[in-house]
Amino acid sequence: MARLPRLYAPGLPQLVLANFIHPLAAPSQPAPADTLNQVATWLGETATRNRVALHGWVLASDRILLLATPVDGEGLPRLMQTLGRNLAARLRGGRVFAGRYRSALVEPGAWVLPALVWLETYPVRSGATHDAELWPWSSAAGHTGTAATQASWMSDHADYWSCGNTPFDRQANYRQRLQEGLSQEQIQRIDQAVQGQWALGGPSFIASLSHTASRRVTPGQRGRPRKKPVEPVPVPTETP
Repeated sequence: MARLPRLYAPGLPQLVLANFIHPLAAPSQPAPADTLNQVATWLGETATRNRVALHGWVLASDRILLLATPVDGEGLPRLMQTLGRNLAARLRGGRVFAGRYRSALVEPGAWVLPALVWLETYPVRSGATHDAELWPWSSAAGHTGTAATQASWMSDHADYWSCGNTPFDRQANYRQRLQEGLSQEQIQRIDQAVQGQWALGGPSFIASLSHTASRRVTPGQRGRPRKKPVEPVPVPTETP
């Protein structure tokens, strides 16, 4: 099966997942702080250089998760390629990512905040921590105000700003969202969009992408297309 071209649409955020071939640490071992700190530094530098606005991020022992809006269709591929090369050189090994990264276009105003919660609660779902705000390699603490400051290379999405009129309101309201988490239906919907590399949004959003996205944004119908029924040929009648 031919792999799908990269998914991109101007001005829209993407939810990105890149799995490591070999986890940086075993499940029972602590995360490699020095390596993840270095990857975080590379992430900020590379995103700035490639004009990718980062709205949320998580670095874990087994994967990288991002919510970002690139300025063009090449920004995210360049960012992920650079991270992969740098990390491979640090680990003195071959490829570090298990295949190509996966991504989904995200509908603003409806799915950006759920996508951000999905991303920032991954360390909890994976058992790496009991509190998303306590995971050091994540944007969660900056969004909830637990950290003194957010990373300078972060660019909060407008949907996050809509959480409140002041920084305190935004942080408190978002913290509540983070603590409440998502429904199983929301988690499944986001998982399917990212794994399938489709768009995450409602019907009108999906329809609006037909002329702007780099490729189709929903799965095609399975099986061969139905054949149209053959129209019967009218038999001419004889005239007396």
